[in-house]
Amino acid sequence: MTKVPMTVRGAEMLREELKKLKSDDRPKVIQAIAEARAHGDLKENAEYHAAKDQQGFIEGRIKEIEGKLSNTQIIDVTAIDAKGRIVFGATVDLLDVQSDQQSTYRIVGEDEADINQGLISFSSPIARAMMGKNEGDEVSFSAPGGEKQFEVIKVRYL
Repeated sequence: MTKVPMTVRGAEMLREELKKLKSDDRPKVIQAIAEARAHGDLKENAEYHAAKDQQGFIEGRIKEIEGKLSNTQIIDVTAIDAKGRIVFGATVDLLDVQSDQQSTYRIVGEDEADINQGLISFSSPIARAMMGKNEGDEVSFSAPGGEKQFEVIKVRYL
């Protein structure tokens, strides 16, 4: 199985979520199940069934995160000498050639992507078009609204 790239920040966020699930959420749901069992008949006990559902969700999420972390290649963009090229983890300022609007994106792993925060997946069309480009280069790609063209204004490695 191939390794999936992830930024240091993304891996740390997953580790924090895993720690919270194991140290806070799991013990709370176990306590809730124990309290619900104490109420008696489990067939008609909504609290018990809700707690068991929550336990299933928590255990599933723990396994999912552990699987992702074990199959991840963590890339620290600050340790890479990219010589001004756009690489995984880079933060890029772009100028839309058609609308003259500026935008900033950071290229991250698929699990970290959040367009509202300017985090785009390395597999997105715009990220694939940007990879390997330098400041001053033009980037064009096909978007659902048609062909888009951008100029790379600045590349940063944060």
